[in-house]
Amino acid sequence: METLNQFLLIGATVMFAGIFFAAFSSRLGIPFLLVFLVVGMLAGEDGPGGIVFDDYRLSFLVANLALAIILLDGGLRTRLTSFKAALRPSLALATVGVVATAVLTGLFAAWVLDVNWRFGLLLGAIVGSTDAAAVFALLRASGTRLNDRVATTLEIESGINDPMAVFLTVTMIELVSRGGELLVADMAWSLAVQFSIGAIAGIALGYLLSEVLRHVRVGGGLQALLLSSGGVAIFGITNLVGGSGFLAVYLVGLVIGNRRQRTSEDVLRAMDGMAWLAQSSMFLLLGLLVAPGDIVEVAWLALAVSAFLMFVARPAAVCAILLPLGFAWREVGFIAWMGLRGAVPIVLGMFPLMAGLEGAGLLFNVAFVVVLTSLLFQGVSIGPTARLFRVALPTRAEPLARSYLEGSADPPLELAQFRLEPEAALEGGDAGSVELPAPARLLSVLRDGQAYDIETAGALRAGDVVTLVAPEAQVDRIAGWFSRAARAAVPRVRKTHGEFVLDGSAELDEIVAHYGGAPLDPALHGRTLDEVIRSRLPLGPVEGDAVEVAGLRFTVRTVSGSRIVQAAIALPGARRGPERR
Repeated sequence: METLNQFLLIGATVMFAGIFFAAFSSRLGIPFLLVFLVVGMLAGEDGPGGIVFDDYRLSFLVANLALAIILLDGGLRTRLTSFKAALRPSLALATVGVVATAVLTGLFAAWVLDVNWRFGLLLGAIVGSTDAAAVFALLRASGTRLNDRVATTLEIESGINDPMAVFLTVTMIELVSRGGELLVADMAWSLAVQFSIGAIAGIALGYLLSEVLRHVRVGGGLQALLLSSGGVAIFGITNLVGGSGFLAVYLVGLVIGNRRQRTSEDVLRAMDGMAWLAQSSMFLLLGLLVAPGDIVEVAWLALAVSAFLMFVARPAAVCAILLPLGFAWREVGFIAWMGLRGAVPIVLGMFPLMAGLEGAGLLFNVAFVVVLTSLLFQGVSIGPTARLFRVALPTRAEPLARSYLEGSADPPLELAQFRLEPEAALEGGDAGSVELPAPARLLSVLRDGQAYDIETAGALRAGDVVTLVAPEAQVDRIAGWFSRAARAAVPRVRKTHGEFVLDGSAELDEIVAHYGGAPLDPALHGRTLDEVIRSRLPLGPVEGDAVEVAGLRFTVRTVSGSRIVQAAIALPGARRGPERR
């Protein structure tokens, strides 16, 4: 009993310390995942904590369970429209991109570390993929709202590239241990089988689990537990039949999150808590495994590998894949830099250790340094880098609560609540006279503990909690009306998005005639602004996209589905040069 109490005391203390310091570190822009990793190291045998822990099998089990929960949560929050739009580039990055990054990094590592090329390629495979835990968590925690194309590409890439990294690592371990030759045909077949089984299992069993969740009515917390246990079970089943459990569990989340009866906000909050617990536990445990004294011996060589990965291998792979697909240079630059490494390389670094491979400790230590430097440099710089590459969008208010209305039409309506901030656009306006785009409308106002309907609420005041009903896409657009940040960002919005807002259905002939510009191409006569801009954007429009037509620069402001609802035109003196795509 005493041993159990000591274990609980130590575990809870380490977790408390990680969360405590992470709360303060976020104010300094330090990634909280890095804090958990460092706290684990300090609690380990070479740190003040002095805890001796070297159970790689337990760590491997915990890490796989945690990654399954994190991928499930990430899939739940990915909209199917975004997934379809970003699937092609994300899939290319998750397959060809991982291979290219692994090969380039592996060959460089073989030279720097003075090891066999097979051993070097094994290290390249271990650190070649981005990490879902780091990408999902750090992008959301950064407070930076990214261009949808960029954010979705990064998230989907990290969600589906683990199978390729696992496959490459296992293949290279077998190659190193046996000293054999690569059989490309066998590798391709094995990879195709894993991806196929993972995709089929994820989609089919995801639909089955979504039906179970739809018919089993329990509280939000229990619903989240039911969802998590079902997702982890599918993860295990898929692995047992030779498929990729990582791909399957991500697709399970995607299917459930996009079914007609979507996951409620209460369930998403509970899942968010479980994902945080999974991430923090995983990084604390992985930190405990590390012996800082061993890392110091290879620190400079490992830093060289990490620098090559960040500044050469990842950018080269991303540029070769995304530029031919029509991505803008600024988008490619940001995605190339955001090759965040996290728990996955450390977990893959355990594979050679558990296989008893000679020199496996070197691989683990180098992988750990790669993760540490990625979190320290790439994780810290998300906001500044997004602004540098002009993929950051103006911030908007987040709803206090939102939930889907049962029985509403398709797309389903949401009930959302916002707190009106001082100096927001709606402050001072009469609640009964506020006009929202149909079918959205205000329902009530909560003020000083009293509820008012919109006819009796009068002028809206700062601090009012306003309830409205609207489709999901409109909730996100209306959010800016409640935020002081939105008004404060107006100069920046004008600078990046244009001065005057135009309706997407406006005819281009009238716009050119009114604002001037070069002669209009005869082929564009009679076409709307929406049609013309979309014809210039092969990847589909997202907020922040800009094109130049007839000497005028138009920037997409609002998108609904694939249709441009609003675009902005800059005054001639404020216009930049043409957008390079």
